[in-house]
Amino acid sequence: MRPFTFERAKTPADAAAAASRNPGSRFVAGGTNLLDLMKLEIETPTHLIDVNGLGLDKIEPTEDGGVRIGALVRNTDLSADERIRRDYGVLARALVAGATGQLRNMATTAGNLLQRTRCPYFYDTNQPCNKRTPGSGCGAIGGYSRQHAVVGVSDACIATHPSDMAVALRVLDATVETIRPDGATRKIAIAEFHRLPGDKPQIDTVLMSGELITAVTLPKPIGGAQIYRKVRDRASYAFALISVAAIVQRDGTGRVALGGVAHKPWRVEAAEAEMPRGAKAVTARLLADAKPTAENAFKLKLVERALASVLAEAKGAQP
Repeated sequence: MRPFTFERAKTPADAAAAASRNPGSRFVAGGTNLLDLMKLEIETPTHLIDVNGLGLDKIEPTEDGGVRIGALVRNTDLSADERIRRDYGVLARALVAGATGQLRNMATTAGNLLQRTRCPYFYDTNQPCNKRTPGSGCGAIGGYSRQHAVVGVSDACIATHPSDMAVALRVLDATVETIRPDGATRKIAIAEFHRLPGDKPQIDTVLMSGELITAVTLPKPIGGAQIYRKVRDRASYAFALISVAAIVQRDGTGRVALGGVAHKPWRVEAAEAEMPRGAKAVTARLLADAKPTAENAFKLKLVERALASVLAEAKGAQP
């Protein structure tokens, strides 16, 4: 790990301003991903800004009947919150499916959204990776690609986003709130927050330099059967081969988002019109532009079968 300086911010505005004053700085809260990357010298910040004392750790109702989740709310606390469990069950289930209890005790809402890919070529500094070192190439293309993306890929990167929480937030139409170094605030729809790789896979989100996440808001609950299904190689502490976040209403309509298939949580709203027709029709629209490798083409059928299981469970759960 390389030397770095450190400070504790007093307010969100101070934190964003400090990031602007110190090029190459990073915000740190739980540190469950950043510190690992620093040890491997994949991330090499020259300055760390501790944001734990900013008071962004509350879960509060909004005026329109939704919920505002502070950026520093720990995953354990969020998944255990009565309102989240009752009204946004898909989010509670996704959180519990992620990592281990110890990690969930430390990991924050904002940090979960910002975690980086677990592509083995990204983590191995002896391998080419455009996400880690732009222009170096992509070892996964033509290499071991079983875990990698099948849709939204580019010639520069086929990595997937690892977050379970983000998939649930996508199906819930969440909004990310931020503050910039100049003190201005903005709201970013979760659909627009994460990027596809294109020719700049090193840029994961639309955040500007020094911009700090302050909260995530959820709209008014829409009810329905809410299910999160994660398919992985082992039962715990493993990232998704694919995951399905679904909200299904009594008439068979609903929403669905996928994890483990793209560089961002994957949702195609037009595909949701097919939900009354079943999993095969929905999957055909969701993955219409898929470009799998020979090693991960199984994900297309795995999505269809997992979604079929979710829809059957939802039907059985309806009163």
